[in-house]
This record gives sequence, C-alpha cells and structure tokens, in this order.
Amino acid sequence: MTEAAITSSPLGDFAASDPTRLAVTIKPPRVLAVANQKGGVGKTTTAINLGTALAAIGEDVLIVDLDPQGNASTGLGLDRRNRRYSTYDVLTAQAPLRDAIVSTAVPRLHVAPSTLDLSGLELEIGQSRDRAFRLRNALASLNAQGGTRFTYVLVDCPPSLNLLTVNAMAAANAIVVPLQCEFFALEGLSQLLKTVESVRAQLNPELTIHGIVLTMFDARNNLSSQVVADVREFMGAKVYDTIVPRNVRVSEAPSYGKPVLVYDLKCSGSEAYLRLATEVIQREKKLCAQ
Repeated sequence: MTEAAITSSPLGDFAASDPTRLAVTIKPPRVLAVANQKGGVGKTTTAINLGTALAAIGEDVLIVDLDPQGNASTGLGLDRRNRRYSTYDVLTAQAPLRDAIVSTAVPRLHVAPSTLDLSGLELEIGQSRDRAFRLRNALASLNAQGGTRFTYVLVDCPPSLNLLTVNAMAAANAIVVPLQCEFFALEGLSQLLKTVESVRAQLNPELTIHGIVLTMFDARNNLSSQVVADVREFMGAKVYDTIVPRNVRVSEAPSYGKPVLVYDLKCSGSEAYLRLATEVIQREKKLCAQ
C-alpha cells in the first residue's frame, strides 16, 4: 500500500471488517501511537524515552515496535538473537501478544520487539478483511491474559504511511506526533493530519491527536525558533509545552542499548522527556474526564 493509496482513501472495506471487541471487565491500557511519516524526527527516541519516563512515575508501559528496522527494540538493549516472537508473529496470528512481550532493564517497562519480517507483512495479509485491525485484535484482551496489567501501550510506527501505521492508528486512542524543528516540518505534518482524518472517518472514530512534541530544537539556530512559532500558530494547544533539545547524550544512548534517562538522567534530554511524561499524564486526565 503506497502513501498515496492510503491518503486518497482506499481504506475502503477495512471499515466493514472491524470485529466486535472482546468484552473484558479489566480496564484496557491507553494506546498511544507515536507516528510521523517522515524519518529522522525522533519517533523511536520519543517512544523509548517517553515510555521510560512514564514507567519511572509508576505506570506499567508496553512499547510495541512496529518498525521493521527494530530500533526501539535494540535501543532498549534487546539482542536480535533473543527475539523468540516478534510483532510480525503477532500480526500474522502465529503467536499471542503476551508471548512476544519481553522485560527490559527498566522496571515496569516492557517491549514487544520487531524483526525485518515485518517489511513483508503487507504482501502476506494485504488481502485479509481484518488487515487494518490485527493490532487492535491483539491488544483487545492484553490485560485479561494474566501477567502485568499495562496502563499504557506506546506503538512505535515506521517512517511511512503504510499498513503498519494504519494498524497502529486503528488500535490507538490517540497519536503523539514527534516533529523535528526543521524547514519542512509543517509540510509533513499536513500529510499526516490528512491520514489521521481518513483513519478516523473509516476505521477509528475515537482517534485524536494527543499532542505534537517538538524535537531536536537548537536554540542557536533561528530557524528552530521560527519552526516552533509556526507550529504553535498552526496547531495551537495541540503542541506540548515541552520542547526536546538537540542533545548529544540522547543520540549516544541507543548505541548502549539504554534510554537516555538511564544513560544520563541529568542531561537536558532526560529532563525534557520527564516533563513530557508529566504533560502526557495531565492531558490524559483531561481526555478521560471528557
């Protein structure tokens, strides 16, 4: 499925195949998709470190890695050889989500890793009527299956508007959009918003934009400040107050298989993600009260 195909709306018969959700008495987790079709904007970094910050303040968090590159998995220290089951197995119904979940070195933070097999998923399930709802189905009974009862699921999406991203949006309560402070930021955002509207209209009417997090901000660069001003003018209150600065410690941390909050808790990047987690919780309280 090409980017043009999704945004022009042959999500078509997806809507008709939405299965009845499994009724459970246990409270389901809040599902936030971390999405932007542009690469290099900080999606995986945001997923890892927001998840770590939420875990640090007492939430039980699952990161679902839907990127075939598997950077969220390696960034949390999970060796590729230790991925017995992956999100590929989950989305092709070869294993339940619980079997793919692995603990990380961060207390209360777990990950469902990905493998390169995900890159061929669209060819395998593209003709299935429930193809857009595979992740939603997998998450439906997550907290009813025993083990950790997750309060948050963060879905790390690939840098494209393909079937994997559609699955994430169809399963999510809301979307967190990392946006790099660069010249083409608003152009990419407009495309993403169109896709969100298509998914909301045909697959998931409850889907909302949770917030936009500005990343890689360089205070020495006038362009960064102009992008911040433009995005705030365009999106208003949807933009988080927290701005994640460009920080070398944030860039170094994944090579050690650690979130930056574990690698260097006192750096500016860590402090920003802790503030972002607080903002997310505050917005969650408002959303759930509505």
